[in-house]
Amino acid sequence: MEALDYHAEERRKAEFDLEEMKIVWAGSRQNYEISDRMARLVASDPVFRKDNRTMLSRKDLFKDTLRKAAHAWKRIIELRLSEEEAHMLRSYVDQPAFTDLHWHEKWLPMAYKMQIIGCYAQTELGHGSNVQGLETTATFDPQTDEFVIHSPTLTSSKWWPGGLGKVSTHAVVYARLITGAQDHGVHGFIVQLRSLDDHSPLPGITVGDIGMKFGSGAYNSMDNGLLRFDHVRIPRNQMLMRVSQVTREGKFVQSDVPRQLVYGTMVYVRQTIVSDASCALARAVCIATRYSAVRRQFGSQNGGPETQVIDYKTQQSRLFPLLASAYAFRFVGEWLKWLYADVTQRLQANDFSTLPEAHACTAGLKSMTTSVTADAIEECRKLCGGHGYLSNSGLPELFAVYIPTCTYEGDNVVLLLQVARFLMKTVSQLGSGKKPVGTTAYMGRAEHLMQCRCEVERAEDWLKPSVILEAFEARAFRMSIACAKNLSKFSNPEGGFSELSPDLLEAAIAHCQLIVFSKYIEKLQQDIPGKGVKRQLEILCNVYALHLLHKHLGDFVTTSCITPKQGALANEQLRLLYSQVRPNAITLVDAFNYTDHYLGSVLGCYNGNVYQRLYEEAWKDPLNDTVVPDGYLEYVRPILKQHIRTARL
Repeated sequence: MEALDYHAEERRKAEFDLEEMKIVWAGSRQNYEISDRMARLVASDPVFRKDNRTMLSRKDLFKDTLRKAAHAWKRIIELRLSEEEAHMLRSYVDQPAFTDLHWHEKWLPMAYKMQIIGCYAQTELGHGSNVQGLETTATFDPQTDEFVIHSPTLTSSKWWPGGLGKVSTHAVVYARLITGAQDHGVHGFIVQLRSLDDHSPLPGITVGDIGMKFGSGAYNSMDNGLLRFDHVRIPRNQMLMRVSQVTREGKFVQSDVPRQLVYGTMVYVRQTIVSDASCALARAVCIATRYSAVRRQFGSQNGGPETQVIDYKTQQSRLFPLLASAYAFRFVGEWLKWLYADVTQRLQANDFSTLPEAHACTAGLKSMTTSVTADAIEECRKLCGGHGYLSNSGLPELFAVYIPTCTYEGDNVVLLLQVARFLMKTVSQLGSGKKPVGTTAYMGRAEHLMQCRCEVERAEDWLKPSVILEAFEARAFRMSIACAKNLSKFSNPEGGFSELSPDLLEAAIAHCQLIVFSKYIEKLQQDIPGKGVKRQLEILCNVYALHLLHKHLGDFVTTSCITPKQGALANEQLRLLYSQVRPNAITLVDAFNYTDHYLGSVLGCYNGNVYQRLYEEAWKDPLNDTVVPDGYLEYVRPILKQHIRTARL
């Protein structure tokens, strides 16, 4: 018998074409079809089961991860999946593993065939964000034409690389290049760590796992490792020499290849992180939205049903902005794919003019989207009340597995300070005739943005994209100008930057929020087919922007971008927008097209049969394998029978 759909009535309320919205979310019909096919392939394969993951010991979890990674690789080969399909399949397996990691002409073909397994060994016990402070050394020995890789201190131990602890056979190791007595800074070297015969560490290599991490299951499926070198020798040709080289005689030579090429990779990595943020946020929002429609509390009239939690304005004001943010991050992620293609094309033509702006923009968006998503997952857990705290809600593990993104590939605060430096440099060049480019182009209208006043008189005036956009531009620009003016008062610029860093962070966040909103507006200017689809996206766009305006009202008012009265009108309009989202909420999260397997949540199951599933899942816990618990006779019974002796004081 087919299971009852508890969300059927909610789905009948939808005012838009769901199938077309799925395509919008996926980015294209082709992306949607690949994603849907891979999701169902994983969900239907019992090897990829994950409902018991959080109950496994660390050893069992890791072995389970190796089994799934091997099975995924087997399926990829059997089905002859494309690189895109393979990536999608691994993402739906939803268990961090060594196969997910990035790897750098002899080595690549071997890595692609899984003849070797690589990891990226940069971070050390003592240094993370400050890459130039790394202590591992690579000293050239001209007598043997080799580099000697060494860990001179405890803090020089490599620490955190994923896949290093137990699986990787090779690593790209970042170390200080030393020729003669000269230190040439940090460079990359390919080092074999383990035997390809029996997987034992090679002489001079000390390697292992760094231990349990936050949460149950979650990122503990990954063998983040520690690594020390004791004068390990490698051939000279195992240095990554695209940008700089060491000759046979030991001479350090810069190649003709521009150093800026590394920015292309950085833009790519950060673009994927922003896209991943939209996925993680969408998962949490999907769970919280579906459960909010099922859960009823209070409000019963004459013995009738209680009120759905999703109908409370307090729930809507916390949940719907997160739903809007998921779509906003999705669209800025799409734009970042275009930016990466543009940067790559320019780099090939030796055009580096847009690189600083692209670097700052991607740094800021990585920081902002991951911070918002991490906080939003926890907010969704709270939106699900007590049941959200259950492991089988899917939210605790999602939170635990996601939050490292706030630190890896650049600490979020450090990245925002990089954005702030770029903004201060852009402001300082405004009078020089150098035109701001890309996401800072709005600063070229400096005079207008310093003088303009918001003309909103009624709540509905806040539905005009141009009105909101100008308010966001004026706020971001005026905050940057205020920081620049305050910085100019310091005789020591670096000291001033440090002193004003909290204000600079706020200016950077304002700039990044402007980018996300402006890219959402650009998305809405495209042709978007499907009954009611564009209309729903417009509503969500306004929710995203007006929620931010309400949240950061102090910024908008103190910079004189809007008046307190206009702020109140924005909030009034926001409440009306929540009422328009409400009948479409369930179908808007259905558009993410997540299978129950991928969501991994009893609360977020598609058919809404939450209470039955909660009850069934409770009995699957190993603690319920026995009626009387282990330890009862030794510890509980003596207390109940008062057979425990009490010592006299």
